[in-house]
Parts: sequence; C-alpha cells; structure tokens
Amino acid sequence: QVQLVESGGGLVQAGNSLRLSCAASGPTFRSGAMGWFRQAPGKEREFVATISRSGGITDYADSVEGRFTISRDNAKNTVYLQMNSLKPEDTAVYYCAGRNGPSPSSRNDYDYWGQGTQVTVSS
Repeated sequence: QVQLVESGGGLVQAGNSLRLSCAASGPTFRSGAMGWFRQAPGKEREFVATISRSGGITDYADSVEGRFTISRDNAKNTVYLQMNSLKPEDTAVYYCAGRNGPSPSSRNDYDYWGQGTQVTVSS
C-alpha cells in the first residue's frame, strides 16, 4: 500500500505564499514522476505541476507558470509545491499524485493519489 500525505495547506491573503509538501511511503512505493493537481468547488480537478523522477524536467499549468515551483527530495521521498503571489482563484483542494514511471505528466494517469490539502486565498 502506497501512501501520499500532503501538508502545508491553509488560509492566506492574496499575494502571500504557501509551501505544500507531499511525503510518500509504503512497501511497494517506487519513486517515479510526481505531480500536483487541484480541484476548486464546483469544478473538475485540474493539472497544476509535474516533475520527473530525476527532478530535471518540470511542467506547469499556464495559470501558475512563474508563480509556482515544484521540486523534490528523493532521499526523503517528498515533493514540494512552492506557491507565491497567490490569488483567490488558486483556492482549491490540492492533491499530490505519483507515477511508477519516470516521465512527468499533465494528465490524470497517475498510480497513486493523496487525500488532498485545502488552500484558501482571501482577497
């Protein structure tokens, strides 16, 4: 059983920053590409960012490009999402996702998903 546990969500004012963390564990976990997705109330889950197994390749949704940064520490089986210049439209539940393969992906084709952490940005 693979577990992905997100942390770091909360309530912040627009313009401020938050850093999300996602720790992976489990006897069958194989460190592959990781991603962050989000789902706002009444909307479908959408891609936010992804990073390759090595960390050398990243990709972002246009809506967060230049404001969010995804990174990872493979020694700790942890992936991070640094979110700067937050906007009210960034309010959503943020989900961490993991793949067995090394290549990053903006699609929902991930093998593991976390339970999500709430991020609320007030204006």
